[in-house]
Amino acid sequence: NRNNRNNSNNNNKRKKKKTKMRMMKGRGVVVSCGVAVVIVVALASFTNGLYFHIDEKEDRCFIEELPDETMVIGKYSTQAKNPDGTYQPPGPGFGIHVEVVDPNDSIIMSKDYAGHGRFVFTSHRPGEHIICMHTNSTRWFSGRTIRVHFELLVGEHANDYKMIAKKEQLNTVQTRVYQLNSKVSQIANEQAYQRIREAQFREISESTNQRVLWWSIAQATILVLTALWQIRHLKSFFEAKKLD
Repeated sequence: NRNNRNNSNNNNKRKKKKTKMRMMKGRGVVVSCGVAVVIVVALASFTNGLYFHIDEKEDRCFIEELPDETMVIGKYSTQAKNPDGTYQPPGPGFGIHVEVVDPNDSIIMSKDYAGHGRFVFTSHRPGEHIICMHTNSTRWFSGRTIRVHFELLVGEHANDYKMIAKKEQLNTVQTRVYQLNSKVSQIANEQAYQRIREAQFREISESTNQRVLWWSIAQATILVLTALWQIRHLKSFFEAKKLD
């Protein structure tokens, strides 16, 4: 009996060790997956730019939803495509024309820039702003393709805090407070813009509900009138049959 008990105890210990080893392996897999996710998110957080290709005299537009009184900075650089498929700077005299239209279809900026640089504008109305770019080439027939590297900085992200601290002579704590104030102002603008959008959607929903209600009433009225007409027609039909 003692031998049987010892054997059973040894078997239980072995099972516990195997269970612990499996748990450690599972934890290792979970930790490795978590590290991979963190790395992917960290890499994705640094990718905030894009590039696109346009032909000369071709427009390329972007839509950006902005709160009111929000500063926007667009940074760009251009490269011309060579016949062998490589890219190089387009040369002197080449530039980009930028046009910005606010939600009321009013042009708030229309200006020519160099082939490499940035543009700045401030939104004065909340809503969708259309940013259009095209080259300033005057040639009617041209097969050149232009690659444009483009980055858009909106609101608090458009502030250069190193330059602000140098200009205003701010220390580290003051710069951090200034940055926090900018973020709070941006959040307040976003909340105000979301309230405006909520009010707009509520008006659209109420208008749609009213239209659906009136359409249902119109359908019911048409059905009732059709039924009354059918009853009257059938009544006159049977009365005429009786007379015959």
